[in-house]
Amino acid sequence: MKYINLREDLRASNIVMGCMRIADKPMMQIEETITLAMNAGVNMFDLADIYAGGEAERVFGRAMQNIGIDRKDYILQTKCGIRKDEIGKINRFDFSKEYILQATENSLARLGTEYIDILLLHRPDTLVEPEEVAEAFDILREQGKVRAFGVSNFSAMQMQLFENAGIEIIANQMQFSLGHTAPVDAGFNVNMYKEESVTRAGDAMEYCRANGIAMQAWSPLQHGFFKGNFVGSEQFPALNAELNRLADKYNVSPATIAVAWILRHPAYKQVITGTTSMNHMMEMCDAGDVELTRDEWYTLYCATGRILP
Repeated sequence: MKYINLREDLRASNIVMGCMRIADKPMMQIEETITLAMNAGVNMFDLADIYAGGEAERVFGRAMQNIGIDRKDYILQTKCGIRKDEIGKINRFDFSKEYILQATENSLARLGTEYIDILLLHRPDTLVEPEEVAEAFDILREQGKVRAFGVSNFSAMQMQLFENAGIEIIANQMQFSLGHTAPVDAGFNVNMYKEESVTRAGDAMEYCRANGIAMQAWSPLQHGFFKGNFVGSEQFPALNAELNRLADKYNVSPATIAVAWILRHPAYKQVITGTTSMNHMMEMCDAGDVELTRDEWYTLYCATGRILP
């Protein structure tokens, strides 16, 4: 397992256990997966108040108490900002000061902890007043309830808007995988009349690299927007042939190679897993020890069907 300094006082594993799907799993399975992950070197866990309507946070907090892990021994990251209507449909984003403060209090209560290490704002709120966000963050920091802040799915200019208000961003969580290459496509196709030239990620990756902000990849094995796992899928024969070849070379699984591909990129410091399977968790953890060559990285990229100009 490799580690990065998200901040001088936040040294985190490059594999992060994502807990979006734990709410409906047996408690024993959750505890075993968390224990396995931590034994493999994982020291960071990712949640959000919207996951299972807050139940994922509650279940995670209960599991950590049952296992008896000291709070200082792991990094806890959660998110807020997405709101739903009375029937459970997402109908707005909310970065108002009042909502950030209340959402954080609710998360703390569900998690059963006195502080959150990293609070991310989940998806951009176009009505945001950055100064309001800065006030909320200052209060949470001064009260010792949140140590650091970040964003999720933000473009370069959306991050710049926050930083202009004096908000320090340490991470941006964005979808990236061999099944979703948007963050790098436009960079290869600057000034070209091609579909790939469209900047769908808003130069977020380049901005983060220039400003020392860690990129975190979510859905590392998914293609599209939760359309399914591309590893082993008949929809991606060329990609899977290359994943299998490299898996044999490095004596790991094809899924491990897919995650290692993400971590080979200098901008992507962390990968958020989405599994509750102990076997799949170990595949993710193994990726931190695989260092793909430049040729292997580009070969995999081209195996997705993308054509370099």
